[in-house]
Amino acid sequence: MTQAGNTPEGQVRDAVKGNWVDIHAPAGLRPYLRLSRLDRPIGTWLLLLPCWWSLLLAMLWDGSPRWEDAWIFAGCGLGAILMRGAGCTWNDITDRNIDGSVARTASRPIPSGAVSVRGAVAWMCLQAFLALAILLTFHPLAIALGVLSLLPVCIYPFAKRFTWWPQIFLGLAFNWGALLAWAAHAGTLSWPPVVLYIGGIAWTLFYDTIYAHQDKEDDALIGVKSTARLFADRTPAWLRRFLVATVALFGLAVIGATIGRDSPVSLLVALAGPWVMGWHMIWQLRNFDMSNDDCLLMLFRSNRDAGLLPLPFFAGALLL
Repeated sequence: MTQAGNTPEGQVRDAVKGNWVDIHAPAGLRPYLRLSRLDRPIGTWLLLLPCWWSLLLAMLWDGSPRWEDAWIFAGCGLGAILMRGAGCTWNDITDRNIDGSVARTASRPIPSGAVSVRGAVAWMCLQAFLALAILLTFHPLAIALGVLSLLPVCIYPFAKRFTWWPQIFLGLAFNWGALLAWAAHAGTLSWPPVVLYIGGIAWTLFYDTIYAHQDKEDDALIGVKSTARLFADRTPAWLRRFLVATVALFGLAVIGATIGRDSPVSLLVALAGPWVMGWHMIWQLRNFDMSNDDCLLMLFRSNRDAGLLPLPFFAGALLL
């Protein structure tokens, strides 16, 4: 266990070394940007990628890409930054009495004293308001889904207190964009984005179980639950299951989105997306070492690349 306190110059322990917040951001704003995890951008990518997958698949589904899709693409990016920041701020507010007792999180802005709870609440509300302004430019169904997404976001920080599967609640929140982006483009929902959403939850279980192994000793001491603690030495077997579920469900969503195009070549190109992503996940599994925190963090961060891999295949299928 580690007492709460700053690393040198207020840097957060698990931040990317040499990140722009620590080097270029105004000193007075740095604690708030750290609270939003802008010094650790991987979470923004993991929130954003299901949006971009779904948007491209929705365009494949109805065969009608429009200029408005460029704004949906950009709006999802901005919204992911803001909502990830607001969600992380909420998470740190609710976990302020836990984070100071965990080595990896003791240097975060609230337990270290860099940001007050009142200041954190104000910062969270500002980010949520800006995200809402973007959301209101989308289709009414997407707006309704965006408001509904607040439910899993609010519940997630408490999940580790009452279930061994808090990663499911993280998946429910982080993959919501698979539903929202489809609705923003199509103005409706169909079964492919729902299947994609469930596949995204399986992916979250994969990468966040890897991530949670960094904290399992501290979590055990303070009584916090996680799939890493639940699976223990059986983790590789569970990761294989999540890998298979991710690729199978992702592939089914691709089939559902492209089957109406009557183009076998387009279908095969699009299916290459989850297939290549699956190979990246296999590479992660082969390099998994639950006793090496540096390896765990590296594998977790590599999921940005895993999630980016399907995008050029979906774009290529759209052009065929």
